[in-house]
Amino acid sequence: MTEEEKNEETEETPPAEEEAPPAEEETPPAEEEAPAAEEEAPPAPEAEADAEPEEELGPKERRRRERSTHTGEARTQRSPEERAAERTAARQKKAAERSRWRKRSRERRRSQPKTEPLPGPEHGPGRARVRQGIVVSDKADKTITVRIDVTRRHRMYKKIVRESSTLHAHDERNEANAGDTVRVVESRPLSRSKRWRLVEIVERAR
Repeated sequence: MTEEEKNEETEETPPAEEEAPPAEEETPPAEEEAPAAEEEAPPAPEAEADAEPEEELGPKERRRRERSTHTGEARTQRSPEERAAERTAARQKKAAERSRWRKRSRERRRSQPKTEPLPGPEHGPGRARVRQGIVVSDKADKTITVRIDVTRRHRMYKKIVRESSTLHAHDERNEANAGDTVRVVESRPLSRSKRWRLVEIVERAR
């Protein structure tokens, strides 16, 4: 009986050895899965490449993301002395900029050549204006009222437009009469309403 038991044991052992290879056969699939994982790994740089454009965001999107990641902690409050010091520093900076700008503008004005106009005897700087018109009234003493007629073409509508204005001129000798065509020149203020002076009588009234 013992020999039969031994024979049975010897017959049973080979199946145990035969069962071992399947365990070895199961390991290769794990090895096969590893290359698959390795094959999936290369797309990671592409994902990084896709992530890079997302980092180049506009200022609004950047601030929105910063607010979303904010922990909610309160900012440190500055003391009134610190705020006053910042305001003072800002004022001093602006004042320095203004002083520099004024200095540069003064230097530019000094570098420009000065042209002093030659004032006339009865007129300030510049050339005196001369007008020609018709005497409307000579009732006042040493004063005549002159009507200046202006005829021009309208810039947009090209229509002839006639305008007239009156002025008071000084007539020292009371030479001009109503209806005369006279020429007057601008002068210093001679009275409350007189800023012109009679130069010559171009044509007498008929």
